[in-house]
Amino acid sequence: QVRLEESGGGSVQSGGSLKLSCVQSGYTAGRYSMAWFRQAPGNQREAVAVIDLGALYADSVKGRFTISRDTAKKTLYLQMDSLKPEDTATYYCASHVREFASWFRADEWSYWGQGTQVTVSS
Repeated sequence: QVRLEESGGGSVQSGGSLKLSCVQSGYTAGRYSMAWFRQAPGNQREAVAVIDLGALYADSVKGRFTISRDTAKKTLYLQMDSLKPEDTATYYCASHVREFASWFRADEWSYWGQGTQVTVSS
């Protein structure tokens, strides 16, 4: 069983920065993708960024957010800069996508963390 636990959320003003972390526990084997999603109240869960051999980003965060991972520490990161009020959401990490080409679909991911809240005020 894979467990994921996010941390690092908080409240910042527009233009500020936050760095999220997601620590993985449990047995995993081989190479696998990990991703960040976010969900604002009343909205569907949307993809933010994915990392495997490389990284891909949603257009809304490209140039502002950076996804990275430390495989030795089993930790996934999301550096968020130039934050905007529309980035306000609960952020979730996910691992093990069934089909990488569909990485932006939440239902393609097998494991999820409990989420961490990010609030950006104007």
